[in-house]
Amino acid sequence: MHVVVCGALVENGAVLLVHRSPTRRAYPDLWDLPGGHVEAGESERQALAREMFEELGVRIATESSSRLGDVRVGSGENAVLISVWHVGGWAGSPTNRAPDEHDDIAWVGIGELAGLRLVHGALPALLRRLPGPDRPYRRESASTTASPSGP
Repeated sequence: MHVVVCGALVENGAVLLVHRSPTRRAYPDLWDLPGGHVEAGESERQALAREMFEELGVRIATESSSRLGDVRVGSGENAVLISVWHVGGWAGSPTNRAPDEHDDIAWVGIGELAGLRLVHGALPALLRRLPGPDRPYRRESASTTASPSGP
């Protein structure tokens, strides 16, 4: 089974989504959370930190990340487990550092997710589990920031 991690960066009641390029083989022209495959020897949190840095240029505070839930897709050799994480703290301003994968990124209100063409229909329900708007979402702290590993 392939394991994929994706991260929900939330700020002011909005979640950061990436728009998958129309030329992508898998799930083209759809909105998704940023993330990617867990590589051999990586934990899910290590992969999450690496992917957030590679795709968005942010360094996440891994201990601030909590698992929202999982989405299972496919079966047999093609089965994929998508682990969805709430990223509670990061340093840096998200930018699209993977333009070959995504042609846009956008902050989207959690209440607006149902109106978008999303990769997985389960995402709005998972994201509704996030803390309420009266709680802080983002902490910038270099001392708690994980360094991504890998290429």
